[in-house]
Amino acid sequence: MSGENFYDLGIADLPQWVLELPVLAAGGELEDPWMFGDGRHLPDPGPLRSRPFRDGPQRSFSVANAGRTPIADEQVARVFLTLAPDDVQAFLIEVEGAKTALYIINATRCFNCVDEESSLEVQRYPPEDVAPERVGMYRAIHGLRIDPSRTAGARVFRLQGYSSAFIVSEEIKSALEEVGNLGVTFERVTGPR
Repeated sequence: MSGENFYDLGIADLPQWVLELPVLAAGGELEDPWMFGDGRHLPDPGPLRSRPFRDGPQRSFSVANAGRTPIADEQVARVFLTLAPDDVQAFLIEVEGAKTALYIINATRCFNCVDEESSLEVQRYPPEDVAPERVGMYRAIHGLRIDPSRTAGARVFRLQGYSSAFIVSEEIKSALEEVGNLGVTFERVTGPR
């Protein structure tokens, strides 16, 4: 496991739909629609729904909500649940116009493992002029590198202080690529830049 590479999932620059924030299927908004980027085990939110705010082809795996909410079809959800059962939850979400059942993939683990020395550029929020909960958090990281020895053997996880990153192991990346029709890119975050 130690020699394995890890990858940050990003939104691919190709035609695909872009989904709105998930909401409760019964009506009303989620108390915290950003919770799927926190890297923690969540109570089942119950039936969810969303719809495209920008139309395009449906992909087997895409990211909604400014990149924080991974949305997968059944085949992709199975990859995550089979290869990383302790690291993810899958919540059914009904998407208007979807041809297949879709799931939110929630990473349940979060690690303080950003390798600031090896990353190209790390920017943190300054103590002044930002919301108090953002002070000290990462504003941007270019050329992200992580220290896999601080990830407790997880295959899917979030980064503490940088919730836009969704990290997967090489094994999961390969399995996802076999499914195909992905709306995401994989940027390596381990090894030399």
